Amino acid sequence: MIADLSSMSPTAALLGAAVGLVLGLTGAGGGIFAVPALVFGLGWGVSQAGPVALLAVGVAAAVGSVQGLRAGLVRYRAAMLMAGIGVCVAPLGTWLAHRLPERWLVGLFALAMLVVAARMYRASRGLSANAAKAVTAANLPASETANPSDDQAASQAASQAANQAASKTSEALPPCRLNPATGRLHWTPRVAGVLGAIGAVSGFASGLLGVGGGFVIVPALRRFTDITVHGVVATSLFVIALISAGTVANAWWQGMHPGAQGWVFVAGAVVGMLLGRALAPRLAASRLQQIFSTLMAAVAIGMFVKAFGA
Repeated sequence: MIADLSSMSPTAALLGAAVGLVLGLTGAGGGIFAVPALVFGLGWGVSQAGPVALLAVGVAAAVGSVQGLRAGLVRYRAAMLMAGIGVCVAPLGTWLAHRLPERWLVGLFALAMLVVAARMYRASRGLSANAAKAVTAANLPASETANPSDDQAASQAASQAANQAASKTSEALPPCRLNPATGRLHWTPRVAGVLGAIGAVSGFASGLLGVGGGFVIVPALRRFTDITVHGVVATSLFVIALISAGTVANAWWQGMHPGAQGWVFVAGAVVGMLLGRALAPRLAASRLQQIFSTLMAAVAIGMFVKAFGA
C-alpha cells in the first residue's frame, strides 16, 4: 500500500480531470478519450487501461443517469434489458481483448474513435446550420418577413411536404415506438430483439475496448426508436453505468485492480466531469463538438501511428 501511494503522481489526476471535463462538456462520447489518456499519458497497454477507463466513465455516467431518473427521462425497462444482455456479452469482449495482439487492439480502438469523431463533427455542423438560420430569420426586416406571396408559397410548400411525409409515415416509423396513451415503449418480441441486439453490441465493445458503449447506444436508439433526444441520452447513460459496473466487476474478479494511479485517475475524472457539466451551458455546443471531434481524430491517427508505424 505504501509503495502504491509513493508511486502516485499528479499526472493521473490531471489526465482524469481532462477526460472528465471532455465527458461533461460533450456527453457520453467524450469518455472515449479515457483509454488514450492512460495509454499515452501513463504508458499503459490498452488491455490494462480498459477496465480503469471504463470505471471512470461508468462513475460519471452513473451521476448523469441519476439526474435522468429524477427527471423521468430514463426508459428503465429498455435500459435494464440492454444492460443485462450487455453485461453477459462483455466478458467475451474482455476475453478477446487479452488474446488480440496489442497493435490490433489499438487499431480497433482508433477506428472506433474515428467513427465517433466523424459523427460528432456532422452533428456539430447541423447545430451550426440551425443556429445560423435562426439568426438570419431574426435579423430579416419586417418587409421581407411579411410578404404575402412568400407566405402563400411557403404555405403551399409546407402542405405538399406534409402530404409527402404522411404518405411515407409507415415506411419511416422505427421498429421501437412509444405508446401515445402511456408514453412508454410498446413492447413486442421485435422490440425486445432490437434492444437486446443494441445491448449485446454495446457490451462487446465495452469489454473489448474499455469504452462505455455510448457511441453504439445513442445512434442506435435514435435510429430504431422514437424516444426523445433527452430520453435517449439519459437512457444511454443508465445503460453505460450498468454495463460498466458489470464489466469492471468481471475484470476485478479476474485480478485486474486499478491500483493507486487508477483510483487517482477515476477521482480526477469525477471532478472534471462535474466541472464540465457546470461549464457546458455557458459554451457553444457546436463549437465544442467541432473542437473535440478534431482532437479525437488527431488522437486516433496518433494511435494508428503508434500501433502500425515503423
